[in-house]
Amino acid sequence: MIITVTPNPSIDRTVTLTTPLTRAAVHRVASVTTEAGGKGVNVARALTAAGVEALALLPAPAADPLITALHAAAVPFRCVPTDEPVRTNITITERDGTTTKLNEPGAAMDAPTVDALTQSVVAAAESASWVVLSGSVPPGIPDGWYADIVAMLSAFGCRVAVDTSDRPLTALVASFDRAAPDLIKPNAEELASVLGFSPLALEAAVAQGDPAPVVSAARRLIDQGVGAVLATLGSAGAVLVDDSGSWFASPPPITPRSTVGAGDAALAGYVRAEVAGATPPQRLQMAVAYGSAAAALPGSAQPRPADLDLDAVHVLPVVPTTPAANPKVAP
Repeated sequence: MIITVTPNPSIDRTVTLTTPLTRAAVHRVASVTTEAGGKGVNVARALTAAGVEALALLPAPAADPLITALHAAAVPFRCVPTDEPVRTNITITERDGTTTKLNEPGAAMDAPTVDALTQSVVAAAESASWVVLSGSVPPGIPDGWYADIVAMLSAFGCRVAVDTSDRPLTALVASFDRAAPDLIKPNAEELASVLGFSPLALEAAVAQGDPAPVVSAARRLIDQGVGAVLATLGSAGAVLVDDSGSWFASPPPITPRSTVGAGDAALAGYVRAEVAGATPPQRLQMAVAYGSAAAALPGSAQPRPADLDLDAVHVLPVVPTTPAANPKVAP
């Protein structure tokens, strides 16, 4: 059983335009999709579509539209009751795949609800092979909540993955002396931010065909106790680093439609491959195939196995650069 935890779920409303987005202009909308969202929910949707047993754990009112959407998507879920409605996130996608997101902060959670969510995660972890902690945290949940959950679950037999950003990611990295997750999934900007590197320099290196600086940055997190780092690099592909080595995967050619949920799909692909017994390079290959397939779909749609093109994802080992060669942000 894979447990996904989404403390800040959403209804994802995606508006597709046929012309470039222009401020202060009137636009004609080509299509609109509305789906159950939030990063952990997206992971659960992708895993469920692949026949992998998954359960989405999230806070929401019993009659919230999100609950209806989860039922419609046939995604197994468990809710911690709340009083406030789930947020709505709006995404605007253009014909070339350019994506603009407007994310609400989410409804505030009081201390009893935060405690109930924490206890639900711990209880579900007892029978889980993986617990995937994903996304932002709403007002009321401390920045260190993910770090606390990782520490609580360190005594369990499950593996733990974390995909977050900003202050929750900073707090998580600062807590590695207590416990570190088995996997984290940053993008280039998030990886750079927690290490004091320049995200533009990391992205530029990959664009020039050199993933070694990203590997070296990820290796620093491995040295701090993280089991594996899956660094997603958008249209450039992804890097995987663990104790046994490091690899870069280039994606297949696609026509991008929406990048919403592509990183979540990549994480789902990694976990799906891992529970099937795949080697690290095979996990990376599956992750990139999933992320690329998601980017070719509209809105926050998650790919099914038939959407994947595994053979078109090429994986190569990478030798990291020395720490001194890693670009950093100027003081």
